[in-house]
Amino acid sequence: MSTASPLLPPAHWRDFLALTKPRVMTLVVFTGLCGMLAAPGHINPVLGFTAILCIALGAGAAGALNQWYEADIDAVMRRTAERPLPAGRMERQAALHFGVGLAAFSVILMGLALNLAAAAILAISILFYVLVYTVWLKPRTPQNIVIGGAAGAFPPLIGWAAATGQVALLPLLLFMLVFLWTPPHFWALALFVKTDYANAGIPMLPVVAGERTTRHQIGLYTIPMAAAAVLPWPLGLTGTIYGVVSLVTTAWFALLALRVATRTSQPDDAMKPEKALFKYSILYLFVVFGALVIDRWVA
Repeated sequence: MSTASPLLPPAHWRDFLALTKPRVMTLVVFTGLCGMLAAPGHINPVLGFTAILCIALGAGAAGALNQWYEADIDAVMRRTAERPLPAGRMERQAALHFGVGLAAFSVILMGLALNLAAAAILAISILFYVLVYTVWLKPRTPQNIVIGGAAGAFPPLIGWAAATGQVALLPLLLFMLVFLWTPPHFWALALFVKTDYANAGIPMLPVVAGERTTRHQIGLYTIPMAAAAVLPWPLGLTGTIYGVVSLVTTAWFALLALRVATRTSQPDDAMKPEKALFKYSILYLFVVFGALVIDRWVA
């Protein structure tokens, strides 16, 4: 006679919050907010808040579904083993229902409260992250983060579309900035946690192609990223504030990337250049997008 395995007790609200990857969500929400504030015209504050709420819920839904699908992988990686599912604090089905519910609610609310364009881009971003990146690319190709980076690049487009109902050149350049920023940012992280990925069988570039190739790719992707960051200024889409800030901060990003790309030996403090680039890359997006909003409102 078989006995059913005991059910886990109901998960704590903090575990549901952890499913949404709140630290990742912070940057997603910020770039979406900046995309909305940089758009022409003015949006009703209540509708603006609703749009940002939908972006946050959509990002949280993608994070929850990612953790639901990758629970077994997370269990063998040191940096993810304490997440709610691998740590045994939540049933997988609860995470699935939570993610699907958040996704549906965020898209429907965006469509009803704002416009169909913003809702459609939000839906595409969630599906892209879950189906294209998590399910298809991540376990199959070392280029996973290159193509999958599009998922995190959608928020400026969503914010702009929420305010205007359409897409223009500036938010497309912001999309390209985040899209091209993702490989240097993520590969810098992957260089000092590659053992985790190797243990989980994830073909991240440092695992498959080695550290030297990964460092060279970081340097190569920084070049078009820098162009996408600075280009709005000479094209007349932004003013001097954004132009100067983007030039200075991008130059420092490029310098850090160059140190990583050209390094051939381990320093005493292993992976110090890689960690410096990873940490700065997060600050970089906050500063550049913040400068965009200040430039827009000062002009």
